[in-house]
Amino acid sequence: MQILIVEDEAPLMESMVSYLGMEGFRCEQASDYHSGVALLDKHDYLCMLIDLNLPDGDGLELVKLARENKSESGIIVISARKAIEQRVEGLEAGADDYLVKPFHLSELVARVHSVARRTHMDGGEVLRFGVIRVEPEEHTCFVDDKQVDLTRKELDLLLYFMANRNRVVTKEGIADYLWGEYGGDYGSYDFVYTHLKNMRRKLMEAGCPDYVRNIYGVGYKFSLE
Repeated sequence: MQILIVEDEAPLMESMVSYLGMEGFRCEQASDYHSGVALLDKHDYLCMLIDLNLPDGDGLELVKLARENKSESGIIVISARKAIEQRVEGLEAGADDYLVKPFHLSELVARVHSVARRTHMDGGEVLRFGVIRVEPEEHTCFVDDKQVDLTRKELDLLLYFMANRNRVVTKEGIADYLWGEYGGDYGSYDFVYTHLKNMRRKLMEAGCPDYVRNIYGVGYKFSLE
């Protein structure tokens, strides 16, 4: 699974490559606009992560060029620009998602999986973890063969945990993923606790072990252990 990252901030690039590598992705790296152009058609990338603020060009032009070249890769714009107009501009240029800096790497991985599902997978895709089976295109969840009636946010939360299995994720990361860039600005995470509590209860009532581990003072870990 090949991913193209076009990002000029070296520490961020290093962190993304390392984190995505642990998830099984192979990353091609470009630190400027012209290097990104040279790599656009090198592979049939599963996903492209493109920064807008590049030292020698505008990442938005890379997004447009990829779509003009009929690329079917998922595209996630990553940028410090957070105005709604800029977000809309990125999506209208052909991006599938828009992630505002700074972001949690766990959120990035979840969004890569989400974009990949929408752009590369057919309706028959099935995700599994332990006794849980999720069919994302159908928005359905099963414990063994028993269907579990999760709300959309609860299912999104479950998919976020599955995308970051065996990793510690923070309440802030969950909030940002479920509610966008303003998710972590509420000061209270009661809404995270509520969705998490309901998701866990419904899964356990269907016979699922509790895979969510509370990591005191940090967040949660989704694990079979």
